[in-house]
Amino acid sequence: MREFVWTGLLSAIAFLVAARFAPAADTAKPPALFARQNLVAWCVVPFDAKARGPGERAAMLKGLGLEALAYDWRAQHVPSFEEEILAMKEAGIDFAAHWCPGNVTAEANQAMFALIRKHKITPQLWVMPPGAPGATQAEQVESAARQLLPIVAKAEELGCKVGLYNHGGWQGEPESMVAMVEWLREHGRADHVGIVYNFHHGHEHLARFPEAFRRMVPYLVCVNLNGMQPGGPKIVPLGQGEKDLDVLKMIRDSGYRGPIGILDHVAEEDSEVVLRRNLQGLKTLLERLGDAEALKTYAD
Repeated sequence: MREFVWTGLLSAIAFLVAARFAPAADTAKPPALFARQNLVAWCVVPFDAKARGPGERAAMLKGLGLEALAYDWRAQHVPSFEEEILAMKEAGIDFAAHWCPGNVTAEANQAMFALIRKHKITPQLWVMPPGAPGATQAEQVESAARQLLPIVAKAEELGCKVGLYNHGGWQGEPESMVAMVEWLREHGRADHVGIVYNFHHGHEHLARFPEAFRRMVPYLVCVNLNGMQPGGPKIVPLGQGEKDLDVLKMIRDSGYRGPIGILDHVAEEDSEVVLRRNLQGLKTLLERLGDAEALKTYAD
């Protein structure tokens, strides 16, 4: 009898120890690709006709049900970098990305890097690749990638990802960005480098999709939506572009499951008005797409 009790006690202790140190089950289901919770507000700060400050901007984003900000800025915003970080934190909004000049020693970069360390945040660093000399594509790729090595090293030190950001030119072509990322991953041991794809800088790429997009998918860290019209104009409200539904289907079917950027980029209007317009356009497209899971998050 005593042996039975002792054996039972040991079994109970073993069970409790195993339960205590067993890895916790991850039951959190990621949001649907186009769910509101997966959206990142982009091109908001310098394009807001109301010129909101950090606190006002955080309140506006929260009121729209947006949970993340990609932070673009101009020289006048540098003194309020920390206020922006704190305002977003207070509102429960992720400071998800930071527009980052490629010159690692730039004063604005040094200010933000210090704040990233201080506040223990890890925003993606969105960097426009440089143009590069070279007689061949391979030479251009290597030249541009080597120029990126300092910012890539700094991002690794900070625990941040780098997103190469298309903004026109040779360096903004999907094939060029893929080649630069692959060069950096092979020669710079830079698995934290990827691609931010901006559809508002990609109207001319539509004829090459979905193949060009498919090549970017393994490296994408964010995709910023825009209404899409062959030949432009650059900024088109979501839902008003001829190719918008095709683009959403392509993204969905590509296997990409990262964050989705929702755009302002209209300096003549209140950012809240522009973001609401694009949210409504996205909702309309999702209705046409039959994306019931994402639509639940646009119930209002």
